[in-house]
Amino acid sequence: MTTHHFQQLIHWLELEAEAEKQQALRDFQRRSPSAAEAAGGTLTNLVIRDEDAGLGERILLTLGKRNQTLSLPWTRLGPGSPVILSEEGAHSEGWRGIVSRIQKDSIQVAFSQWPESERPSFRLDRSSDEVSRQRQRQGLEKAAAASGSRLAELRDVLLGSRTPTFRGPDSPQPLGRFINESQFEAVRFALSADDIAILHGPPGTGKTTTVVELIRQITKRGERVLAVAPSNIAVDNLFERLLAAGEKAIRLGHPARVLPELREHTLDLLVENDSEVKVARKLVREAHSLRDHAARFTRAKPERGARQAMRQEAKLMLADARKIEDMVIARLLDGAHILCATVTGLDRSLIGERRFDWCIVDEANQTTEAAAWGPLQYADRLVLAGDHKQLAPTILSTQAAAQGFSVSLPERLLNQLGAGISRQLTIQYRMNRAIMQFPSDELYEGSLRADASVENHLLQDLPGVIANELTGTPVTFIDTAGANYEEESEPEGDSLLNPLEAELVVKKLEALLAAGLPPAAIAVIAPYSAQVRLLRQLIPHSEVEVDSVDGFQGREKEAVIVSLVRSNRETEIGFLADIRRMNVALTRARRKLIVIGDSATIVAHPFYRRMVDYFEAIGAYHSVWEESDE
Repeated sequence: MTTHHFQQLIHWLELEAEAEKQQALRDFQRRSPSAAEAAGGTLTNLVIRDEDAGLGERILLTLGKRNQTLSLPWTRLGPGSPVILSEEGAHSEGWRGIVSRIQKDSIQVAFSQWPESERPSFRLDRSSDEVSRQRQRQGLEKAAAASGSRLAELRDVLLGSRTPTFRGPDSPQPLGRFINESQFEAVRFALSADDIAILHGPPGTGKTTTVVELIRQITKRGERVLAVAPSNIAVDNLFERLLAAGEKAIRLGHPARVLPELREHTLDLLVENDSEVKVARKLVREAHSLRDHAARFTRAKPERGARQAMRQEAKLMLADARKIEDMVIARLLDGAHILCATVTGLDRSLIGERRFDWCIVDEANQTTEAAAWGPLQYADRLVLAGDHKQLAPTILSTQAAAQGFSVSLPERLLNQLGAGISRQLTIQYRMNRAIMQFPSDELYEGSLRADASVENHLLQDLPGVIANELTGTPVTFIDTAGANYEEESEPEGDSLLNPLEAELVVKKLEALLAAGLPPAAIAVIAPYSAQVRLLRQLIPHSEVEVDSVDGFQGREKEAVIVSLVRSNRETEIGFLADIRRMNVALTRARRKLIVIGDSATIVAHPFYRRMVDYFEAIGAYHSVWEESDE
């Protein structure tokens, strides 16, 4: 059982690697630059706008479109993405880097070497992260081979051959000011776990608040925590909250993958700014100078052995510098109560034999099980926090996904071990009750409760917003059935769009703005990248966020417009059939949710039939024909 389980995970990892390779090849070989960009993994016709140094002697290049009036198109590239910069039209290998920042009209990439090029324009392609994949494989192999260790015991619990145990609950006092009873009960439950606990946090229920409270309770006991998450954004969110709470935490990972305001707390920059390391850097400079001097010819013949002595002295100086740096790194790591990193960002050569009392995986539902095993080798107990009713890990290999690679570790454990190893948060602080109720009934057995502070809040309650039907109701569904709002395939792409539906989205957006809602308080979400790109072209307000469902996970806005896109006679809904995706889309709005879609297409699926029935029951249903009469 043990051997088979890990062999299967490794096999899926290899299938995913091949799928990534094939997608990168397809993106690179697209028939035109526009088609390559439409796939989302490439940016073309870029020029260097700015250059800077920093981040541990790395080189920062800011790139933008040659036409400076153009914004960047929709892209899957984001902070932390590994990329290859290559010359436009050339067949060179290019230069590997890491995206450090992306804005509307520019993207910044960190390189370890300067891209030497005579060509005026470049393209940027997403590349595979082989270091991450290798660490996953090593983590799986180590777990499979473990014997007579704590890792072996945890492995047996997670594979179901040993029953997880819980001790009597402690009676700690809350450390956070705004922790509710549901959240603190989850904290107490997690603290009682000898092996594994799952914290299930549905949308808006304060999962991160709960995780921060748990970590603070652990460090108060004098214990150490390894806090990880699948993405750099998720790690930074948790890291920022921990620092704000006064916790002593260090962020591991490439500084370019960390939010600029948090970089001073990364291990790289803490080391770089240490006074002892500055002495070491001086030694390095002197050593290089000595070696250069030894290599030079001079008029006077040097004494026998003088050059060899200089080289030996330089070697010793470099060794001393390295020792100083290693000592500083060890001091910083040993003194930190909390280390934060991505699940695949832990370097064994850096961590060494250090042990942590707890490993806490935030957003655990968004990482594959293969990645989740890596951090376990360093910890005695495990807490998985997330929501398996929201987006699953993104898997490119259809074969691996079909065989089970998209099932996260918490989802598998809940299916195999039952709800006894988990606690669900139940009070949500985001949505009006009418926005919340359908997802609560459908996915959380009606267990969610809206806090009094949000239960009935509406757009018209906000300062400067006019009271009308749009702002005075929490939900609007506009049914485009029978109006020929047909979906279309994207030219030169593999995504879908719905132009008439996009025009209706813009109309409702303008109505919200006319009512006084600030653009920054509005988001537009579409499940298809082609529709996202079209909407970004049509919407002139840069402060309005337009993104995919995946890109908006974990986010919220006062008003959200959801464009469902699908409209066809065959009633095909594609990956809308993954209702976890729609759960995310429906739960981003605080005060106003507007959904636009073709009921004749979507109600063939039972989830959407019940959704439309719910909208009718609360008086939120409107036909598109009513819009044309306005």
